[in-house]
Amino acid sequence: MNQRASGILLHLTSVSNPYSIGDLGRGAIEFVDFLYESGQRWWQMLPIGPTGQDDSPYQSMSAFGGNPLLVSPDRLVEQGFLDKSDIEFYVPSSNGQVNYLAAQGFRLRLLRKAFENFEKNKNVDRESRLDNFMREEAYWLEDFSLFLAIQEKEGTSDWTQWDQELRARRPEVIIRAQKYFADDMRYHKFVQWQFSVQFKGLKDYCTSKAVKLIGDVPHFVSHQSADVWAHPGLFKLDADGKPTVVAGVPPDYFSKTGQVWGAPVYRWEALGRQNYSWWIQRLRMAFGRFDFNRLDHFIGFDHFYEIPVQAKTAVNGQYQPGPGASFFEAVYKDLGPILLIADDLGVRTPEVVALMDQFQIPGTQVLQFQFGSDLETNFVTSKQHLVNSVVYTATHDNDTTEGWYQHLPSSQRDALQRKLGVNSQGIVWAMIREAFASEANTVIIPAQDLLGLGSGERMNFPGTVKGNWRWRLKDGALSKELTLKLRSITQSSGRL
Repeated sequence: MNQRASGILLHLTSVSNPYSIGDLGRGAIEFVDFLYESGQRWWQMLPIGPTGQDDSPYQSMSAFGGNPLLVSPDRLVEQGFLDKSDIEFYVPSSNGQVNYLAAQGFRLRLLRKAFENFEKNKNVDRESRLDNFMREEAYWLEDFSLFLAIQEKEGTSDWTQWDQELRARRPEVIIRAQKYFADDMRYHKFVQWQFSVQFKGLKDYCTSKAVKLIGDVPHFVSHQSADVWAHPGLFKLDADGKPTVVAGVPPDYFSKTGQVWGAPVYRWEALGRQNYSWWIQRLRMAFGRFDFNRLDHFIGFDHFYEIPVQAKTAVNGQYQPGPGASFFEAVYKDLGPILLIADDLGVRTPEVVALMDQFQIPGTQVLQFQFGSDLETNFVTSKQHLVNSVVYTATHDNDTTEGWYQHLPSSQRDALQRKLGVNSQGIVWAMIREAFASEANTVIIPAQDLLGLGSGERMNFPGTVKGNWRWRLKDGALSKELTLKLRSITQSSGRL
């Protein structure tokens, strides 16, 4: 990120295709083509792990696995695991949104059939490749595939409700379970193999178009995950495996009562005794897939907010110290000079800034926040941005820029129009131009802002759990006109 460049924030679930959810197939390739033709160098995604009951990519059942719903049926046909007739009948998404329920029913049925065909039609080369994958990824794949197999039998991913011996992971019980669930585990390993194969295909195509991928590493993991079940000593849990405190943030811009995320918090002292090996494995996996990675909730490495598990709001939580520099020293020693972006939004203390400076990790600047603070006085100024930072008009947690503008008081809308020299119809692209004109080397624009969409098209409403993560591109939205317009502003700002 030492050159002026720009890119787009778009989750994989949001790419356009005929199915109920975006995936690693043709729609993703077409989006890479759009990035290339419009002069963009970066594609930033949200986390790509398997999601739980609320579909949040930040509440995954595995810190290592890929989301099975992102495996492309078309790619399975191309490899001969499915016939074209298998994918002729599907449930399209409703109103241009992701339909997770339909996607699960359709995708999981197809993945089972693809696995059955793989097992039935013996192919020495493919079996060897799957065996190699299972061997190389065994450090997380064994636990994850067993977790999913037990979850299906028990009818719940809440492992604290399972049989006591399985909850406690007694070695002889785990060995028996691995034998009992061997076929189901092999299926889940096959799915993860296919995710890996398809993601590598997408990354190779990105490389051919000089497009680099930015991933997103959630700070916390879901309690109902293979990671917490397999490594309970790394989290603040009671004797029954239930969290004693949970993660969140205090009252802020997004919520007057704060946010209760519900994820267990780390025992950083236990992680430190292991030289942070579990986290280092996470990051090694992330950098096997992405060129850069955003560290979600970066301030948690300096200080984190924990809330009593019975609390309904985050008002009465308290801050605890994070691992600080020792964590990054261990990471860089093991992985070398990996390329990170800090999601440093929130309580950005001098200690957080010093941590970023020490390891030269670029921070995050959001124009909505920066302009919004000035609009209170009806006088908007341009902010100086560090060259080594990433500027956004908005993030996945913000309203779209059009929606944000429409919700401003009229006096503040007038102040913004005066500052940007446009009328109300030109606000969104004026904000995009402001970002592109920044001193920062890197600019990322959410796809919704490129399209000038309103509040109804935002990706997430922080503090809520229902109805999020559903937005997706409509067919033809990335028009030739939009391509040329974006390429022109990219060139004029020295980012082409």
